[in-house]
Amino acid sequence: MNKQTKPARRTPKAANPVPEETPSPAAEAAGEASRLFPIVGIGASAGGLEALELFLANVPADSGMAFVIVQHLDPTHKAIIVELLQRGTAMHVFQVKDRTRVEANCVYVIPPNKDMSILHGVLHLLDPVAPRGLRLPIDFFFRALADDQQEHSIGVILSGMGSDGTLGLRAIKEKAGVVFVQEPASAKFDGMPRSAIDAGLADVVAPVEVLPGKISAYLQHAPLITKPGRSDEYVAQSALEKVVILLRSQTGHDFSLYKKTTVYRRIERRMGLHQIDKIANYVRFLQENPQEVELLFRELLIGVTSFFRDPEAWEQLKAEALPALLAGGAANQALRVWVPACATGEEAYSLAIVFKETLEAQNSREPAKNITLQVFATDLDQHAIEKAREGVFPANIAADVPAKRLDRFFVKVERGYQVAKSIREMVIFAPQNIIMDPPFTKLDLLSCRNLLIYLTPELQKKLLPLFHYSLNPGGFLFLGNAETVGTFDNLFAPLGGKTRLYRRLESPLTTEPIEFPATFVAAQPSAPARPQKPTTNLQTLADQLLLQTYSPAAVLTNDKGDILYISGRTGKYLEPAAGKANWNIFAMAREGLRYELTAAFQRALRPVPRAETGTVSLEPGLPSQKETVTLKNIVVGTDGGKQAVNVTIQPLSEPNVLHGMVMIVFTDVAAAPEVKATGKPRRDNAHAKELEQELEHARQEVQSLREEMQSSQEELKSANEELQSTNEELQSTNEELTTSKEEMQSMNEELHTVNQELQNRLDDLSRTNNDMKNLLDSTDIATLFLDNSLCVRRFTSETSKITKLIPGDVGRPITDIASALLYPELADDARQVLRTLIKVERQIPTPDGNWFAAHILPYRTLENMIDGVVITFTDITVSKKLEAELRATEARLREMLDEK
Repeated sequence: MNKQTKPARRTPKAANPVPEETPSPAAEAAGEASRLFPIVGIGASAGGLEALELFLANVPADSGMAFVIVQHLDPTHKAIIVELLQRGTAMHVFQVKDRTRVEANCVYVIPPNKDMSILHGVLHLLDPVAPRGLRLPIDFFFRALADDQQEHSIGVILSGMGSDGTLGLRAIKEKAGVVFVQEPASAKFDGMPRSAIDAGLADVVAPVEVLPGKISAYLQHAPLITKPGRSDEYVAQSALEKVVILLRSQTGHDFSLYKKTTVYRRIERRMGLHQIDKIANYVRFLQENPQEVELLFRELLIGVTSFFRDPEAWEQLKAEALPALLAGGAANQALRVWVPACATGEEAYSLAIVFKETLEAQNSREPAKNITLQVFATDLDQHAIEKAREGVFPANIAADVPAKRLDRFFVKVERGYQVAKSIREMVIFAPQNIIMDPPFTKLDLLSCRNLLIYLTPELQKKLLPLFHYSLNPGGFLFLGNAETVGTFDNLFAPLGGKTRLYRRLESPLTTEPIEFPATFVAAQPSAPARPQKPTTNLQTLADQLLLQTYSPAAVLTNDKGDILYISGRTGKYLEPAAGKANWNIFAMAREGLRYELTAAFQRALRPVPRAETGTVSLEPGLPSQKETVTLKNIVVGTDGGKQAVNVTIQPLSEPNVLHGMVMIVFTDVAAAPEVKATGKPRRDNAHAKELEQELEHARQEVQSLREEMQSSQEELKSANEELQSTNEELQSTNEELTTSKEEMQSMNEELHTVNQELQNRLDDLSRTNNDMKNLLDSTDIATLFLDNSLCVRRFTSETSKITKLIPGDVGRPITDIASALLYPELADDARQVLRTLIKVERQIPTPDGNWFAAHILPYRTLENMIDGVVITFTDITVSKKLEAELRATEARLREMLDEK
């Protein structure tokens, strides 16, 4: 790479001979604008030194980039990698110290026995937590780099064993960063590069000496498509719409409802990788290259997930939601769970694992109900669904899955870990477009995490009511940490804590009908079905008559006052409000009831001391936060005059389906008989009483406002404390990341040693085989090896001249092989040797007059085990001929002696 490149987002600074320590916060803020240069994270392991030297040798001294190297180092020895790398590059190479600020045109190397993170361009060192042999320092740094640099993060994977770095690259891809991987064929050890490629995370795969040029070219051509107010904004919008059309025509999926910023970032990445500077040119590139359309489609899906992501949320799900579902479930019931946008299945399997643990814990405390779980996991990406069905994950999931769960719910296989059969059988994977396809229904739990953040608000407003429709009453909605239900707090109530776990509420009568996707067409019968006449039941008819005639009027509302159900005749107390239909009880309350009902309703939902007048605890003897409130002798204006009424407001906590709702009961009170009085003071007394009532009402309203103000102040104070706590958490994000990833250096060294030993043994075995072959060939003795079943195991080249054996006959029974020997007893003799362990010797003729001496011996292993027979055939034709000649000569001599 001879050309000097200047990335657009940086102002190069001269490298200091000593790493710069972190300045004060004021200086840090002042210099932030001048420090916008690319920070490249490089991960390497076994064989990485050679690759690093070759990589840095091809980086110009003034490239404007900073390189942070994380390599598996021996924690017990002093590293000399800094000196070795410094010899091959003009850039300054430093070993990182705690709180070292990253500068352009410098190389930073992790020290031994440390984990490294980055926060606002400052490198921090942490002591590893887990024991040596299981450390994943590359994953740890790449995740921190993704959080710190966001879409500007760059990850590079070079030679190394194992799969360290793969999970970190997923985080980089999630933030719209870019990933460069060394070509496995050029790597001394291809484990890490191949793991990144097999996971579908590599944007560029090239030989190590080419990667620096690829990175510089990407940074030089990374465009910014549009900003509000730019003159070419209309052109960019038009081109973006064309990209969406091309995606829809080839994949069948519409991305017009995805957030434009997300689509823009993904298109910018692809343009930068192909060094295309105008989006119009990229549209043409898509038209000419259908494969690029498929790559862009998969990139827009952002299939980044992990096991037990956000552990606090999973703990709350295990502690609150799942026990509630199990407690309310019937015997032999199957709980239904839907996980849309499941990617490669980690979240679906996590749900199954947590359910199994919760079910076993409950069964240990009470009789088992035999409740099962059925998880429906769907995704748009067919490739991701296929990987999820396979259920095989890399070995570095040990960083996210506790060792106890790993041993119990996973099986160690060659490629990493495979989900156990008991967990795999709980999950059904299927391709689905959540926007276009019909939803799953009658669900007990719906887990849609980190999908809504990529969709437009308009689409979110359609999906959340759809989720409400899909869930059973009392079901739970599980969202990601950055997602909320927004304005649909009338559909879902949050559980306590900071997690995004919601319980389904009964929707008010004002809820608009669910708009299902266009492809979901409800079945329409050709003719209306005739309702079946119910069987007459005396008890049912009597109950209905009592309810209609003698029970008081009542309404069921949610905690906002929206009416969900009406029992009896409520026309004397409620009337529809003028204007747009409004089913809120406060808007429908008649004159004389509205203010009292509003104050009493709020009072019933707030914590009230139990000793207070007019309240009764729902559960005597137990503390209660919400108590029943009763209003007595409230005069309500009706169409025909006035009516005295008692109103009871009762918050409901049981059964679970009605939890959070409020029951309001109206009971008529008989009017007191009017006493006739003489004289004029009666009218004045009535007027004074009316004024007193209004004054009392005003006092109660003021008291209610005071209580509301006090409650609001407490809520604001609590919110302020939460904001302060959140601010502290954000400032210490570096210390509150997931469990430290630990290096695998010792394991790599052991594997390398074992591999070397195996290689030596293979060399010894190869030499022994060669010696044996040459020895047998040099004796010119036909040797045949048979196993215990008398099948051919091995033979020498001389044997093929006698028995017509070819290499393909290995494994065939000897009785199936044609032979030139007149030896039909061969198989019987071999079996005799296997039975008696005594060798057999025979002299065997051939049709052409040759003779062979056959020796059959048992085949003994080094462990003195009999594992077949060895048969040798020695050519004795010459000796047989000499023997015959000698016999003939002897016979002639005897005849001559007899004649004398």
